[in-house]
Amino acid sequence: MTKAYLIGQVTVHNAEGYQKYAQHVPASLVPHGGKYLVRGGKDTQLEGQAQGLRKVVIEFPSRVAAEAWYHGPEYQALGITALNTRPSCLIAWPILRGTLFWSMGLRAKIQLPPP
Repeated sequence: MTKAYLIGQVTVHNAEGYQKYAQHVPASLVPHGGKYLVRGGKDTQLEGQAQGLRKVVIEFPSRVAAEAWYHGPEYQALGITALNTRPSCLIAWPILRGTLFWSMGLRAKIQLPPP
């Protein structure tokens, strides 16, 4: 099973509400095998514009587990979008060996080391 990573960027406009939300998220991760890799902290924007001031990266055992957590009732009940925040969120997972991909108009073949 390939791990998946939820990457979130949030600009918080309601600090008190967000603090309450953030206190309840960790418990909602447990049934889905999610764990924080990054939660807040500092970052360096290398390209483009950040989509939020607060960064979060959560590791899940699979893409299915990440999506089940995000769309599940435990997380949705926390209502981040109702907190006057501007969230940006995506789920990413590793490219499989030998996969072709396009990046900046160039075709490349990924050669990953053996597992």
